Amino acid sequence: MVREFARKHGSALRSFAVLGGALATTAAVVIAAVLALFAAATVVVIAVMSSALLALAGLALRAKRTAHARRDDGVLEARNLGGHHWVAYGWNDRR
Repeated sequence: MVREFARKHGSALRSFAVLGGALATTAAVVIAAVLALFAAATVVVIAVMSSALLALAGLALRAKRTAHARRDDGVLEARNLGGHHWVAYGWNDRR
């Protein structure tokens, strides 16, 4: 029965099929565009957060260097590559 209807009304069914295909294609393109924008926005947010993290790390390093440069309490502090930490008090008093 469906085949008879298709044979008699074939051009009408084809036009509905073409219209349905066009609507499906349009919907797929719109969804893909929205997903692409979402992915691009995610990359931008990650880049902004990374640059803020690097800026804060740079400011912290600068503050640490400034604090160590201003410190003049007679303490000699040194670190080796193994991570051990030595502090020498009054190292310049013995002559």
